Amino acid sequence: MMMNQAVRYSLRALAGTLLMFAFNVAVAAQCAMCRASLSGSNNARFIKSLNIGVLVLLTPPVAMFCAAFFILKRQAARRSSEESGE
Repeated sequence: MMMNQAVRYSLRALAGTLLMFAFNVAVAAQCAMCRASLSGSNNARFIKSLNIGVLVLLTPPVAMFCAAFFILKRQAARRSSEESGE
């Protein structure tokens, strides 16, 4: 039962993330320094590559945060099931 609920939650989170990327408006850059460096550039390929690079660099911290959240959530669920079983 708990695993089924976790799978449903994960699928909902994945669907939300995919929808967010699907309806994403094109942006010039992610931070003020990047935007300033790209303001003089008319090279669309460079701008796209920079945006992909930012997403690649963002992936590990987000993955670590999600893993820590998942572990803590699982421990909390295990503790609550132990307390209710006593």
